[in-house]
Amino acid sequence: MLNNRQAGVWTEEALLESAISRAKWRIVPFLILMYMLAYLDRANIGFAKQAYQASTGVSNAAFAFGAGIFFIAYALFEVPSNLIMHRVGARTWLARIMVTWGLISAAMIYAKSDFLFSFIRFFLGAAEAGLFPGAVLYMTYWFPARARGQILGIFYFGSPLALMLGGPLSGLLLEHDGLFGLHGWQLMFLVEGLLASAVGVWAYFYLCNRPENARWMPPDEAQALARALAAEERGKEVSGKTSFRAALADPQLLHFALLYFSIQIAGYGVAFYLPTQVSALLQMKIGLHVGLISAIPWVCAIVAGAFYPAFAVRTGHRRGFAVLSALAIAVGLVVSAHTGPVIAIVALSFVTMGIMTIQPIFWTFPTAYLGGTAAAGGFAVINAIGNLGGFFAPNVKNAVETSFHSPAAGLYVLAASGLTAALLVIALRPQQGERTSADSRTVQAKV
Repeated sequence: MLNNRQAGVWTEEALLESAISRAKWRIVPFLILMYMLAYLDRANIGFAKQAYQASTGVSNAAFAFGAGIFFIAYALFEVPSNLIMHRVGARTWLARIMVTWGLISAAMIYAKSDFLFSFIRFFLGAAEAGLFPGAVLYMTYWFPARARGQILGIFYFGSPLALMLGGPLSGLLLEHDGLFGLHGWQLMFLVEGLLASAVGVWAYFYLCNRPENARWMPPDEAQALARALAAEERGKEVSGKTSFRAALADPQLLHFALLYFSIQIAGYGVAFYLPTQVSALLQMKIGLHVGLISAIPWVCAIVAGAFYPAFAVRTGHRRGFAVLSALAIAVGLVVSAHTGPVIAIVALSFVTMGIMTIQPIFWTFPTAYLGGTAAAGGFAVINAIGNLGGFFAPNVKNAVETSFHSPAAGLYVLAASGLTAALLVIALRPQQGERTSADSRTVQAKV
């Protein structure tokens, strides 16, 4: 028979587990939808590339610059965006981000020159800035460290789902050239942009800021969840990692940012150019068929993301699993550059699985390390610098391919970023790299 103390511990633990499960099913699917639309907004430019350039005459160099300048604006506005969200609340700010970026994305129908393309892309990046780090920060308001590996892994379903489902959608819209008097690429930007704005309006009424505000969660569960999260924050306060100024002075923040930058070079390089690569492999124009084939690697990525990040956290060997993911990116890209369509698609599937699994594992490092305004600002700094990889990838890939007159050269650049990411993961100090597992055991003991 359990004594009173044991019964109390069990009851608190049961309440916490129930609260985490309830929050997971309520919040995470909606965050996935938001991230899907954000990633589709970034990647649909790759689907529009051929039709857009043929219609407007925008050059390869101008296209690469315009595709990448999005991330310059994104980086400039990301830190203030996340700090504002920490102050005004996630519900209002995440909704604002989605509505404004959706409207600007729809305005891409007017981007018929080099200047307008880059102009609209810049303001699109400024409008969308903060969505991803804001979502990561929002998850720290709801999920303790012990659950974060699984939650982040599920959240990252948004990127492959965007490319798996959005790829055929974008391809289908591109094929309806002339509908409503619009080119196919105009129709694609209009439909997908307005869809993002509609979900932004929904977000305002659907989300709530913290467990204490959740009417859909029983009060005892909300209190148990709030206590667990507060215990983690107190641990970060003891280590001094809750001040944004202290975080900026910590070299570990730069290490995290450079690591994420390396990951994003490969991630965005693949997202932007996978349809083009598949089109070249199959020797056919980008459309519904290429969109469906391009979805195959992202289906594999979802399968890997369903279990791999959570398993990495449970084992306490996140660094080792992250290194394997990074090496899968590097090796897969090299293999895809020198093989036929079938083997190349298999190799690209390993690439997307690596991209899908290393990112949620990566975010368990800074989310366990930073709290308070340090987390709000620090996550934004990491993501801002990391997302500069989205500017670096298309421009450097285009320059290298032009210099060497070979598409394979561009893939080598992306592969090198995967290898760099593996080395930077290895360079993490073990106590930093494996901190989440220890934090999880501490929280469980306190609860």
